[in-house]
Amino acid sequence: MALPKRKTSKSRRDKRRTHDRLKAVNVVECPRCHSKKISHRVCANCGYYAEHEIIIFEDKGKKKEKKEKKEPEKASKEK
Repeated sequence: MALPKRKTSKSRRDKRRTHDRLKAVNVVECPRCHSKKISHRVCANCGYYAEHEIIIFEDKGKKKEKKEKKEPEKASKEK
């Protein structure tokens, strides 16, 4: 079994642990409703992301459904 030859100093130990900290979340203001949101995420308050409506709300605070891409309707030509 391998054992360390010397005690690891506090300085060396702490240098190794510098990357173990938690990073702060980048919070920005929603350009549409001006509430706080995480950057590059859909706003939980209004349901918009980059000027596109992603989540449609039935009532305020309740999710109805996610908006899906609509296929163009093909007009049937009957004679």
